[in-house]
Amino acid sequence: MFRDLSPLAELAPEICGDFDLRIDRAGVWHYRGTPIGRPALVKLFARVLRREADGSYWLVTPVERGRVTVDDAPFVAVDVAFAQTQAGPRVLFTTNLDESVAAGPAHAIRTAPQSDGSIVPYVHVRAGLEARVDRAAFYRLIDGATVEGGRLGVRSDGVFFDLGAAEAEIGA
Repeated sequence: MFRDLSPLAELAPEICGDFDLRIDRAGVWHYRGTPIGRPALVKLFARVLRREADGSYWLVTPVERGRVTVDDAPFVAVDVAFAQTQAGPRVLFTTNLDESVAAGPAHAIRTAPQSDGSIVPYVHVRAGLEARVDRAAFYRLIDGATVEGGRLGVRSDGVFFDLGAAEAEIGA
């Protein structure tokens, strides 16, 4: 008998438990404690990575589903660029897995305060998955920021993303 395997989102694959995969704070994927050295394999895994409403991360294929440990965010934004479009300014991020994201209504930038008073920025990549903006990219982001109403931020695709008070200490 034929079984329709589409769409993937409606599948209920068997839960296999923990896959012993971990994504560290630097965005490096580890299997059983060893970094995965094949970028193509990491990109393949990243395509089937999902985040549940409870904050847990899972690799989901049509036949199995397993939990993945993520130390901070599954991706790292390693570059940021500014462009001027007909609609106005646009901020473009590139992740450590060569994905490009334009900040805007569907790809928000948020900041998380740290215990030392600094902030760490994140950009939404897709389906609840975020990229932590690394230090070098964050400095480029701040370099392109403006002050609006006493708040430091960037405007992209019609949205102003608040990065904090203009005099706040910044650090990723």
